[in-house]
Amino acid sequence: MSALVAKQQQLLESLRAMKRVIVAYSGGTDSAYLTWAAKQALGDAALAITADSASIPESHKRDAEAFVRQFHIRHEYVETHEFENPDYVKNDANRCFHCKDELFRVLTGVAAARGFATIVYGVNKDDLGDYRPGQKAAALHEVKAPLVEADLTKAEIRELSRLAGLPTWDRPAAACLSSRIPYGTPVTIQNIKTVEIGEEEIKALGFRQFRTRFHGELVRIEIAPEELPRALDVEMARRLTEVFKRLGYKYVTLDLEGYRQGSLNEVLAGIATRAGVTGGPGG
Repeated sequence: MSALVAKQQQLLESLRAMKRVIVAYSGGTDSAYLTWAAKQALGDAALAITADSASIPESHKRDAEAFVRQFHIRHEYVETHEFENPDYVKNDANRCFHCKDELFRVLTGVAAARGFATIVYGVNKDDLGDYRPGQKAAALHEVKAPLVEADLTKAEIRELSRLAGLPTWDRPAAACLSSRIPYGTPVTIQNIKTVEIGEEEIKALGFRQFRTRFHGELVRIEIAPEELPRALDVEMARRLTEVFKRLGYKYVTLDLEGYRQGSLNEVLAGIATRAGVTGGPGG
């Protein structure tokens, strides 16, 4: 435990040295912990900013707002316009780059106008082992990654969050709604809103970790393996079918492999080879 506490102390000292910071705050476990740490280190010299984007579920925004209220953290929204960028909408392997590039471009403008020296975001040590185009955007805009600098893994962030009493410590993995759309299928506000409504319905049925993958007239529902038996119940299958046919899908399927992060990346190998990249962003 002492080694873990030492990492947190290193994080706090790093943040104090930044004087005034903007935290790119999505409300997930990592960014919430970083936002809390920035508040501990800098008080009101830390400002959490969330993208007001259609790709972020409204329920995630509500959770993000509840967190900053609980811990008295300064928080604002900024509008981002990634859906106006054809390179984002076409949804190739670099979609996440265009999203983060837009966010960090907007945050850089806010920082310059209001005297913030540094922008930080919640990438952690584990994320470095994956191809994540957002990291390229962060480097382009000189956005810092204090959790990486403190050598913190996802599991360590969850444990430090638990020790600090943060309600986000065991929050299920989250990703933007656009990650539910297969590469090569244009991302539109209409199709991600269909995804969002469907996932809210699944949550209302009591499931905790899941994704709905949009495949045009077909929806592929991923449920965490430990929750799959309940999803396979005949009555539950009927209820899921009703929900998604009401949303306009003609075919409702349950993925028997269950939820796994970034499952749409499984078809990316060929695309990546042609594009000269490997792997893909999670979701």
